Parts: sequence; C-alpha cells; structure tokens
Amino acid sequence: MTDDTASDVLDAAPARVRRRPTRVGLVSGGLGAYWPQFPGLLDQLRESALFVTGRFEEMGCEVVDAGFISDPQEAATAAEELRRADCDIVVTFLTTYLTASMVLPVAQRTHTPVLVIDLQPTEAMDHPNTDTGRWLAYCGQCPLPEVANVFRRSGIPFRSVSGHLHDENAWTRIGRWISAAGVRGVTRHGRHGLMGHLYPGMLDVSTDMTLVSGQLGGHVEVLEFDDLRVRVAAVTDEQAAERVALARKVFTLDASVNEVDLDWAARVSVGLDRLVEDFGLDSLAYYHRGLDGEIHERLGAGMILGASLLTARGIPVAGEYELRTSLAMLIADTLGAGGSFTELQALNFRDGVVEMGHDGPAHLAISSTGPLLRGLGVYHGKRGWGVSVESDVRHGPVTTFGIGQEADGTFCFIVSEGEVVPGPLLEIGNTTSRVAFGFDPGEWTDAWSATGIGHHWALCTGHRAKDFKAAADLLGLPFRRVDGPGEL
Repeated sequence: MTDDTASDVLDAAPARVRRRPTRVGLVSGGLGAYWPQFPGLLDQLRESALFVTGRFEEMGCEVVDAGFISDPQEAATAAEELRRADCDIVVTFLTTYLTASMVLPVAQRTHTPVLVIDLQPTEAMDHPNTDTGRWLAYCGQCPLPEVANVFRRSGIPFRSVSGHLHDENAWTRIGRWISAAGVRGVTRHGRHGLMGHLYPGMLDVSTDMTLVSGQLGGHVEVLEFDDLRVRVAAVTDEQAAERVALARKVFTLDASVNEVDLDWAARVSVGLDRLVEDFGLDSLAYYHRGLDGEIHERLGAGMILGASLLTARGIPVAGEYELRTSLAMLIADTLGAGGSFTELQALNFRDGVVEMGHDGPAHLAISSTGPLLRGLGVYHGKRGWGVSVESDVRHGPVTTFGIGQEADGTFCFIVSEGEVVPGPLLEIGNTTSRVAFGFDPGEWTDAWSATGIGHHWALCTGHRAKDFKAAADLLGLPFRRVDGPGEL
C-alpha cells in the first residue's frame, strides 16, 4: 500500500500496546591511577559517559546508570546495583584503559548479557596537539583484547562495539544490541496465551511449555475456548456494531462477506480484546476443531478479524496452536519488523518466487494494499466458515523468521532474507506474498526445510538477519541462516 493508505489503515485500527521500555544498565570506567596524573581527564571521560546515556535515552530505553568506576572495589558496588536492577542488557563503557578485574565482576554478578563498548572522542587524534593525557581519552580500545580474553577464560559470552562518540556506524551496531535486549525483555516478561488444542497430527507444532519458560522466560497461560465463550456472550449489540464499523474503516469488504458472519466476527473480536486484557497477554496461539456448528467451532472460525486487529496492535495471534510462531511474531514485532503468520503455499518456477502466506490472521501494519475481508463458505482443512483477511506483505526486502527446536529441546532462530515482488496472487481469503530469494525456489525450499523449521514462521519486513542473530545471541540460542542452496 502507499504510505498514505498504510497510515489510514493504522489510524483506523486500535492503538498499539505500550510495553515496558528496554532496561539498559550502564557502567563506565577507567584506571584510577590516571586521575591525579592527568588533571581534567576524568571530567572529559565523565562527559563522554553522559553523552552515551543520552543516546540510550533517545532510543526510548530506561537507563540504570551505575556511575563511573575507577577500581575493582567500585566495580563490585556497581555490579551489585545493576544486579538488583534486573536489566535486559548491561553496557560497559571503556572510556580509557582499565584492568579486566574492573569489568569481570559486572559480567559475573549481574547475570545479564554484557555489551562492551569503547567510543573515543573523535574519529582520529590531533597528533601534533595530543599529549599523554589527551591520548588516554582515545585508548578505550586498548583493554578490549584483555577483557575478551578474560571473558573467554571465564566462560562468559563476549560482544563489543568499537568506534567514536559520533560514529553512526558504531551506533547502528550498538542499536542492534539494544533492540535485541528489547527482545530479551519482552520474552522474559511476556505472557503468552495458548488456547484450545493441537491441530490433529501436526507433530512439529507441539511445543513443551516448560521449555518456553526455561529458555525464553515469561509465562505460558493455558486457556480454554470457554474463557473466550463467556466473554463473547457478554458482548452487547452496541459493542458489536461499533466493531463492525471499525472493520469497515480498516478493511475493504468484498461482496462475498455475509453480514451475519461479519457481526459474529465482530463479537468474537470484542471478546478477544477482553480475553487479552483480563489475562494480560502479549501473544496468543489458538486452535479448536469443533463439530457440526456448535459454539466452540463457531468461535474458532470467527477469530480472524479480531486476531488481525490484535496483531496490528502488537499482540500477535497465530492459528493452529502455533506457540513458537506466535513467539516469533512477537519477537519480529518488537524489532519493528511486523511478522505475518506464514507457511508455504506454492512454488512459481516461471517467475522464480516462493508463494507463501496463510489463511487467518494478518499483520495489517505491513500489508502492501488496503487489506480485504472476504467471506468464505468453508476454510481449507479447518472446521467452520466466515470472514477471512486477504492481503500481501509490503513489497521490498523481507526476512523469513521462525523458531525451530532440536532433538534435545533447544530452540533455535532460523532466518532467510529475500524480497517480496509484485505479481499474481491467490484471491481466496489468504495473506499471500511472492518472495524471491535469489536462487531456484525449489532449492530454497529444500534448504529452508532442512534447517529444522516447523510448518509455520513469520514473514517480516526488511533484511533483519543481523537483528535476529543478535537476539539469539542474547538469549543464548543457536542461529541458522539460509542464503543459498544446500550441499546437494
């Protein structure tokens, strides 16, 4: 869609949720022996630390500044303060040389991923006018190998960014780690709804809830469709009419939409909003088969409108009980990449594209056209009937992102970068996109499937592999990327 169309759609949709800001711990330091030797040096380095704090606050972070340290004793005090703060990431700013003994306690005691940064005052020294004291403000990188060595020997993951205070390349790299810390925050504190039951026979979708909390953090709330049923039953005619009016603002309604089905979808949508609010959910995965038009079947079939509106608000909803994919969609949304519920639909060898998408919930914020509501007399492979969303993800760079699971239960992040290109699409009430990966679509499908990805994943806007890799690093998970055909 055009930027104006996208803005109109999002303006009409309910406001996005506001989450807890990313909490960044910061400790800056240098060797205390320098301060009496070189008057003015400490003041200059403290000003640099204030500049760094300001940049983090501009990113929307909550900064817990543990101050400027000059020796191991002060480092231990700062580490204790940061431990109590429960940060999503701790940044150690090497303003000049310091010993590794001043950095190690912070990494050990905070139990939080640490990013080490060294940002000198400018891009280069003014050599003719630089004495020893001025030079020391430029040697924050000097202890970096020392710190890296000690981290490795101590079994602590090491990550760093070197640059200068006004180096936008360095700040882009730092920003990537801060975004990854936001992912860590939303998974550690998230509440993830799981409602209904597994789609029969989809063994890949089955996910151990204990492993979700154990590896990603957060809480999985087990819900019954009856939790939704009682809330839908309480929806008034006035509330349903308001939701129908909202649907008409956000969506283009195809002639196939039945007014009775639209009213039902609106009631389910209002009930879904209440369910999410009552249980404090950040994401939801659902499925219920049902029989012969009974209430639970009708609820399961009526989810798509409300699920799409919730996803647009930043509360992703995935069908078919796909907990790992609803988590992937939440992670993608946290990174500002959208994340639309997706599976393989067909391969187009003539045009060299993979056609992928799904019936059901769509991410309206990344739709390429005004999203369409289409009436369906039957869903493919599912019980029920009603309205479904039809759209295409915004054309341009995209990333497929899913959460796989190994034989030992370990989750892994899996990505591939491509481009959504224009062309003919299905008109059957599905979100469908044509994605070109730069090589044979059959070979891409083989390589993608071999990673251990499940049936579904999130289709995200932008080339985001580095962002997802950073998030995997902070979460301590393996990372896999498909950027070419496999070995065979």
